[in-house]
Amino acid sequence: MPNDSRKEELDGLEVQKAQIDRKAEVLVRTELYSGLGFLVLQTLGLMRLTFWELSWDVMEPICFFLTSLQFALAYLFFMKTSIEPSFVGYFQRRFKVKQKKLMQINNFDVERYNHLRRVFYPSKSLTESQYRVHGMFSDHVPTRA
Repeated sequence: MPNDSRKEELDGLEVQKAQIDRKAEVLVRTELYSGLGFLVLQTLGLMRLTFWELSWDVMEPICFFLTSLQFALAYLFFMKTSIEPSFVGYFQRRFKVKQKKLMQINNFDVERYNHLRRVFYPSKSLTESQYRVHGMFSDHVPTRA
């Protein structure tokens, strides 16, 4: 199998997948930094209203309801995705969504990629538990989102 054209095809698909993974990670990190910016602006706005414009007596219920809303949104995230509502869970979920969209945009053949991975690396099982993020991208592409 040294001159197998399927190996060259797999190498090309792996390069394409690595590019897609990098782009997906950049997009998700941009979302996370935007969320951080929103939280900082919200905190600054609440501080301004609490200490200069209004008083704590007025702002206390507002802050309580904002916090309750944020908890409800985290709970909704868990209910829809069955993923722990943490920064890592959010990153993983958003990464998978962005990766899938980028693969569709770039016409990446997931089935062919997974098939070639099975042919050339039969000892590596293609389970979703191997799906990793944070610079250590998956050895495969899950076919389910």
